[in-house]
Amino acid sequence: MSPWLVGSFPSNCNPMELHTKKNMMLRALGKKLPISGQYCYTLEPFEKKLEVDTKAQYSEFPVKEKASKVTIAYLITLGVLVVVLFNIMSGVDDDDDPSFTVKAEAPAEVTGDNSETESSEEDEDDKKKKKKKVGFRDRKIIEYENRIRAYSTPDKIFRYFATLKVLNTITSEYEICMTPADFVRSITPGIKQPDGLGLDQFRKFDPKHDEYPELELGEDSIFYKLGQSGLISFSDYILLLTVLSTPQRNFEIAFQMFDLNGDGNVDAEEFEKVQQIVMNQTSMGMRHRDRSTTGNVNKGVSSALSTYFFGADGSKKLTVENFLDFQLQLQTEILRIEFERYVNEPGPNATISEKEFGTILLAYAGLTEAKRVKMMKRVKKTFKNNSQGITLEEYIDFWKFLKCINDVDTALSFYHIAGVSIDKETLRHVAKTVANVHLSDHLMDLVFTIFDENNDGQLSNKEFVHVMKQRVMRGLEKPKDTGFVKLMNAAMKCAMNQTVSQFFD
Repeated sequence: MSPWLVGSFPSNCNPMELHTKKNMMLRALGKKLPISGQYCYTLEPFEKKLEVDTKAQYSEFPVKEKASKVTIAYLITLGVLVVVLFNIMSGVDDDDDPSFTVKAEAPAEVTGDNSETESSEEDEDDKKKKKKKVGFRDRKIIEYENRIRAYSTPDKIFRYFATLKVLNTITSEYEICMTPADFVRSITPGIKQPDGLGLDQFRKFDPKHDEYPELELGEDSIFYKLGQSGLISFSDYILLLTVLSTPQRNFEIAFQMFDLNGDGNVDAEEFEKVQQIVMNQTSMGMRHRDRSTTGNVNKGVSSALSTYFFGADGSKKLTVENFLDFQLQLQTEILRIEFERYVNEPGPNATISEKEFGTILLAYAGLTEAKRVKMMKRVKKTFKNNSQGITLEEYIDFWKFLKCINDVDTALSFYHIAGVSIDKETLRHVAKTVANVHLSDHLMDLVFTIFDENNDGQLSNKEFVHVMKQRVMRGLEKPKDTGFVKLMNAAMKCAMNQTVSQFFD
């Protein structure tokens, strides 16, 4: 007898119910069950077995699982990325995004006598003067280059933005050099490197056979003090960054520290120490490591600059006044190159537009894209039909005002504590008193248009001073890393100290 068929035939056994259950089991298992009129087979154990077998049978079918929280979060993140990518690829309007523009090429000259030719020439010039819209690919390249400027070592920045590989006629070896325009581009965000001249990509230059590149420098340019050709070696590059990123007061203190006899002068050897100490205090200097594999080794002051500072025989002494004059000339020359990059019609009365001045002013501000675009919209709206332009003299005067931004910050804080609003007359008075600079009415209107958010004629002191400090330092004082390395070093040091303390305790 089968194990699930047990018991006897009681009086209450229903043959029809027994027959129905028998048929159900036959269909389920395909087995023939013996049945007798003398026994009533109790089928409860078999029904339990049949229920278990049925569950096992149906468990083989695929069952839809509920989505986990991680999956839902992943899908939401993916959707956000798709939307952001779509917005990026759709492009930014040129009128609202001034930083992603390139300078138009100079219009070609067309000769002709009839009025139709002159009219077509003017139309062509107007079209070429319009700034070209930079595509998606160029915008990604510009963002990548901005990250190089912000976080890479001086060695990599120099190798990326330098464009010339100059043959040394004495050693017959090539040396990587920058032009002054390359140097300005290496410290200015938003300016794209020329195509085909990226990392470790250069144009070879032989001084004996090739013509010197057109540098567009004046005869008395400070860059000619670095060398006869006006080109910048890696050592010069490090020195220029140190000079630009160090306030005058720091150099004055450093000169006094190494002035052993107290006459205010230093010799060549002492100046090397001054430069090394000041450089190590800058973000560029802290990130620099000599790399013999790439040839980018800081060899100190170049021979041409050493001759300029200490004479041909090196016996001349360098005063702090002479060095600060060199710093001023360098900063002024860079301002001129920066200004002429945006000039459409070169000349003694050349100007740049208010929009371009705002672009230069906010280049190092570190503002969000939405806030920067909002500021530039105000400039465009205000000066659309009343554009006078900014001259080179006004541009340099404003930079002289920025040189004293720490003192200006102190003066403006006094006004703020006294409850006096900072309007145009107040700022003009501070500029004249603190920096001894007269800011024109048009320049004051432009500055207030950029920083006066609610159009009440009063300046936002905190934001204005913060942006101006970033502008005068050109972002060179910012740490050249993301902070991750410092975090890991701090965690490792903390773990080591904790381990040592537990061991000795």
